[in-house]
Amino acid sequence: MEPLPKGANFIRAKMLWEIGLHIAGNPLTPYGGNRDTCITVGSGGQDTFKPWLRLGTGSAIMAEDVCRGNLEMAFVNPSAMLTQAYRGVGIFKQKLPVRVVASYPSWDRFVVTVNPKCGVKSLAEMKGKPLKISVREDPTHSTHVLVEQVLSLHGFSLKDVASWGGKLVLCGGPGDVRRLDPVAKGEIDMIFDEGIKTWLPNSIAAGMVPLDLTKAEFDHLTALGWRKKAIPAGKMGVKQTHDCIDFSGWPIYCSANLDEKTVYDVCGAIAAREFEMPFEEDYKGIAQLGRDTEETPIDVPLHPGAERWFKEHAK
Repeated sequence: MEPLPKGANFIRAKMLWEIGLHIAGNPLTPYGGNRDTCITVGSGGQDTFKPWLRLGTGSAIMAEDVCRGNLEMAFVNPSAMLTQAYRGVGIFKQKLPVRVVASYPSWDRFVVTVNPKCGVKSLAEMKGKPLKISVREDPTHSTHVLVEQVLSLHGFSLKDVASWGGKLVLCGGPGDVRRLDPVAKGEIDMIFDEGIKTWLPNSIAAGMVPLDLTKAEFDHLTALGWRKKAIPAGKMGVKQTHDCIDFSGWPIYCSANLDEKTVYDVCGAIAAREFEMPFEEDYKGIAQLGRDTEETPIDVPLHPGAERWFKEHAK
């Protein structure tokens, strides 16, 4: 298929997509605001638009809406958040019948780095100290879910930092100048984040060191669906192999109740427009999207439609 399907209707659709992308991508829109999109395919031939296939972006908790039938499919980052929905743990009060359609390849880790000058050598030692901690400004971001889940073991949360005389230094993306500039000046005590390619080497170069999690912390997080993984020595400035939490994979998912043909056709659409997809260096071919790999960890079953498509077309 051509990059833009033939017909005036698709020219109009392309214009609408570009308008929506520009509006949602306004850098002045705060996190939690109107930054997400929903692509809807349906019939506009009557006085009421009839949605047929709705695909959205948003926070992990949106899995509830997918399973209610208000969306057919959604993206989530990272894969472990979909695992929590499937298991009914963490931010999910009950098991949800979610299934994987395909997983966008994205290798990543969640790392905590600390400035040795602040004297903190474990998460438990944070308590009561006036620390300057760099975190995402979006309170719904999956990193906040992870941070609160591990800090809960020690009886406190990020909200307590201010009461100890500390401060949360907020940033948008992981490589935001609001993080990198004060890190370079030695003004940040701790960083909690993923997207490590954009900030971890800078923090290590500035003298910060990765903080090791304890066995109890790893056990608690893996029970919720997070995977324990390592960053090899020498990668991104890490001086020795560092065990941390996997933050890889962006699954497109749906409800187990969604019909098989729709899911099968969506997998086919991804393959048909492979060269239009914004895949990055972690992409190793279409078969990877339906397999459990370093870049696409999958702990939730594939939807039968996806399972059949990958079996037939991505051997």
